[in-house]
Amino acid sequence: MKSTSPKTIDKYIANFPKGIQTILRKLRKIIKVTAPKSVESISYHMPGYKLNGKPLVYFGAWKNHIGFYATPSGNTAFKKELSKYKGAKGSIQFPLGKPIPYSLIKRIVTYRVKENTIKKK
Repeated sequence: MKSTSPKTIDKYIANFPKGIQTILRKLRKIIKVTAPKSVESISYHMPGYKLNGKPLVYFGAWKNHIGFYATPSGNTAFKKELSKYKGAKGSIQFPLGKPIPYSLIKRIVTYRVKENTIKKK
């Protein structure tokens, strides 16, 4: 990624090779379909999504992995399924060169949408 932070998600994605762009576009589509009321932005130099004014999820491409950030609660709720991936409290690393678990990502986003909707009420 270039040192200056892109201003849009389209520009962020355009900074990467075609194969990585395909993955990033698929992640973006999953998030937008699963959380259609979410608001896109660039936050922390990567694509970020908010719902009801609260952070929902973020994603980013790195040298050897795709980072997915569902806040600690999203990772905790899917701890068993995520256990085979590297990660920290609020992040998970999906290695490049291995299948990206898109269905799991969709379930995590669905969980975070429900969580942010409950927090709103």
